[in-house]
Amino acid sequence: MDAPAPVGIFDSGIGGLSVAREIRRELPAEHLLYLADSAWVPYGDRGVDEVRARTLAGGRYLQARGAKVLVVACNTASGAALELLRERLSIPVVGLEPAVKPAVATSRNGRVGVMATVGTLRSDRYARLVEAYANGSRVIAQPCPGLADLIEDGHLDDDELRVRLAEFAAPLREAGVDTVVLGCTHYPFVREQIEAALGPGVRLLDSGPAIARQTARVLRELGRLEPAGEGSLRLLTTGDAAEVGAVAARIWGAPLPVEHLDLVHEPAGAE
Repeated sequence: MDAPAPVGIFDSGIGGLSVAREIRRELPAEHLLYLADSAWVPYGDRGVDEVRARTLAGGRYLQARGAKVLVVACNTASGAALELLRERLSIPVVGLEPAVKPAVATSRNGRVGVMATVGTLRSDRYARLVEAYANGSRVIAQPCPGLADLIEDGHLDDDELRVRLAEFAAPLREAGVDTVVLGCTHYPFVREQIEAALGPGVRLLDSGPAIARQTARVLRELGRLEPAGEGSLRLLTTGDAAEVGAVAARIWGAPLPVEHLDLVHEPAGAE
């Protein structure tokens, strides 16, 4: 019997495990094949062409491994490469975008913050999102350079993390936001620390649950949902498997099988 086709998940690092966690909750029978481009993390500090090329290479690899759908669990990669992936791949692609629409809809005072990488906030996709859904609200973009790196390196609850979060939270506190979008998949893993930095009464939103529901809808439409059984998660990384595995186990809450992968890319414009 052939092995079940996996759900392919791609991210610049292991932050997308926050999305994988939501997919596991929504679809416990699915087998997840996760590719972390850890040797190139963070994407938020890289050029658009480089991000497009790496994301396309990752998507092609997961498709070649039999993935029945690709989930791009990275806001920066989605902002730079989603249209390219849908053009070049033959499997459905589920992308990620900051949860601006629900944040605006639920804000009580019309002041919404977006914490994200520089790459996400400078993308055309983000600009279109704010233009479409701000609806008169004030949307304050807060770049968080280096935050994904800290989380990727295992700084989940220490003084170095708290100092950086205080720095990023200060402009949002001054603006009086009552809702903050976590616009990077790494950030939910330090949710409590972000809440503490922002102060009481600030609601946090991320896109993980919505992406899990969308993945379920896509698979249902394809008729490719796993009917029953216990799913699995395998983690591939372009970085050091032992280092990535140690941090992944901490944020996932259990050891994960991790293997190293050399992922070669061509310029995104190449056929």
